[in-house]
Amino acid sequence: SIFTILVLTLLVLLTVATFLWNLLVLATILRVKAFHRVPHNLVASTAVSDVLVAALVMPLSLVKELSAGRRWWLGRELCLVWVCFDVLCCTASIWNVTAIALDRYWSITRHLEYTLLTRRRISNVMIALTWALSAAISLAPLFGWGETYSPEQGRCQVSQEPSYTIVSTGGAFYLPLCVVLFVYWKIYKAAKFRMGGRRRNAVIPLPEAAQVKEASHEPQMVFTARHAAIAFQTDGETWREQKEKKAALMVGILIGVFVLCWIPFFITELISPLCSCTIPPIWKSIFLWLGYSNSFFNPLIYTAFNKNYNNAFKNLFVKQR
Repeated sequence: SIFTILVLTLLVLLTVATFLWNLLVLATILRVKAFHRVPHNLVASTAVSDVLVAALVMPLSLVKELSAGRRWWLGRELCLVWVCFDVLCCTASIWNVTAIALDRYWSITRHLEYTLLTRRRISNVMIALTWALSAAISLAPLFGWGETYSPEQGRCQVSQEPSYTIVSTGGAFYLPLCVVLFVYWKIYKAAKFRMGGRRRNAVIPLPEAAQVKEASHEPQMVFTARHAAIAFQTDGETWREQKEKKAALMVGILIGVFVLCWIPFFITELISPLCSCTIPPIWKSIFLWLGYSNSFFNPLIYTAFNKNYNNAFKNLFVKQR
């Protein structure tokens, strides 16, 4: 039908756009030396996971969508590879978003002790832990924790073993979800506290006991104040406050899109094996591709809030011409 053709065309465009956009971000970070530092290494790790989602996971998912009854006809070996990369890349993408949120949180709330050297070490540790945890979750079914392939039913999906479902969904989504929500709550509290502090730092007028004397022949003023409390407030926001406000907004949008894209899939993924519920295949496909679309939105969000990326993109195309 025409509707089916339109949907498949949209999925193909989503796959191609996700691959090209994340590849552009990676090429920019590799070519521009100014990006060879934190937090751009976290952005690069996120782009790597999202590129792999678009290159290795989404095309095979599209092949499955095109098959009659969404059955798997590509054999056991390719099924294991697809499921393994699906879990690995999507979990790494989710934890990379969490790492970016944590880095922004520490840079805002602990900017004095969160030095460049400390930031680089912590970001490298977070990247290593992200990929190690993702690999552990994705490889567990290969060692007998549940079955992913059923030739009789033509089924290829993530292991539905209840114990694996709890561990995998908890480690891949619910734990990072709690982390990012806690981080944004702390960022919101810090921003609210600073705004309250700025309102309290208003100039308090001098009391009547204050006396002002002006010398008749000298161009200076002599102030005498008793029990006067004077605080000064700068006009507008400082450079750091503007930077922190922009970072908080970026983290909020990144977390909001992440939650909206993935929470329908992981709710059904957790409930279905535990309650033996049968979810219509069409809804499982919708929720799965909604989660995949998060890999498309990630580079759009964190480059839209950084003018250096826009300038680097322009210079990259100009040099190539």
